[in-house]
Amino acid sequence: MTGRTGRHFLHIPGPSPVPERVLRAMDRQIIDHRGPEFARLGREVLEGIRGVFRTQGPVIIYPGSGTGAWEAAIVNTLSPGDRVLMFETGHFATLWRQMAARFGIEVEFVPGDWRRGVDPAAVEARLSEDRARSIKAVMVVHNETSTGVTSRIAAIRRAIDAAGHPALFLVDTISSLASVDVRHDEWGIDVTVSGSQKGLMLPPGLGFTAISEKARAAARHNTMPRSYWDWEEMLKANASGTFPYTPATNLLWGLREAIAMLREEGLDAVFARHARLAAATRAAVEAWGLEVLCQNPDEHSPVLTAVMMPEGRGADAFRAVALERFDLSLGAGLSKLSDKIFRIGHLGETNDLTLMGALSGVEMALAASRVPHRPGGVLAAMASLGAGLDG
Repeated sequence: MTGRTGRHFLHIPGPSPVPERVLRAMDRQIIDHRGPEFARLGREVLEGIRGVFRTQGPVIIYPGSGTGAWEAAIVNTLSPGDRVLMFETGHFATLWRQMAARFGIEVEFVPGDWRRGVDPAAVEARLSEDRARSIKAVMVVHNETSTGVTSRIAAIRRAIDAAGHPALFLVDTISSLASVDVRHDEWGIDVTVSGSQKGLMLPPGLGFTAISEKARAAARHNTMPRSYWDWEEMLKANASGTFPYTPATNLLWGLREAIAMLREEGLDAVFARHARLAAATRAAVEAWGLEVLCQNPDEHSPVLTAVMMPEGRGADAFRAVALERFDLSLGAGLSKLSDKIFRIGHLGETNDLTLMGALSGVEMALAASRVPHRPGGVLAAMASLGAGLDG
């Protein structure tokens, strides 16, 4: 398609669209990252981000990505030869497992069908069997971006406690933070990993680890080599609002503005908005006669909805039509779901009207692609949104 006019509809599950306020906040000249103005900025964002993670403890911010934060979680808490318990909930859980194995971690990887999250009962049963307490950590992806399945982190914490097991609890919230309720302290998470480009509404480029005292103690005694990702080096500098290495200065100005936006709306209102938009999207999918990949209603993601294509129809050809005809970007299926699903992102700076635009594009693309479906998904989504409005 050439000569496009109007806005591009970016509805992949991240990176999410960056709000104008955040873009303007980053649109400034570089300042001295060793000077007093930056130290004030550093202290402000380091304090503000704790509220998003809902923790009283430190949150370490790296120039990097969620993948870097994955690595920081591993190298600071585990030693080569340690055993960990992980779960096959999707593409990103599989990648985190592969990273752990590269560091010499022995991974017990519980198989899954990519349509359900982690079963808390299975966590309790496996940890109860581990009488030698050889499992050093339980590692879980909260919101599996490849599948649209959200695991129940609070219930998993209760399962660990019920087993009386001392394992560390490491949780990936890369696509859930600031879109789904995450409670680092209350849920007893030891390391909460995240990134900037999803619910925080920033460009890619920042990785986060919120850490408990238990995790920090483990970092003092583990034997994994590390340098750039060492928490203690970061914490020393962070005490004065600075960083030991060159920080992503302008992204931090954007982070300050994003935190302000989240505070203005209120985190609970942000989570309710995401849940409402997700319900409207599922209503559209059901009306089209298509199937949502996630099978457990308690695990439906507020961040994205993964939609299964009818038998014999390729998702990639459909997505190409959506892009070329309607300037709508939808998420692809990853690894074993390649060409089998498409993913509708409804996270970050998304409201009723932007979602309706995206769903209209999906319905028009289904028709243009001659994908078997029933019309009326957009109307079903409108009805769902209307039911949640106050007037």
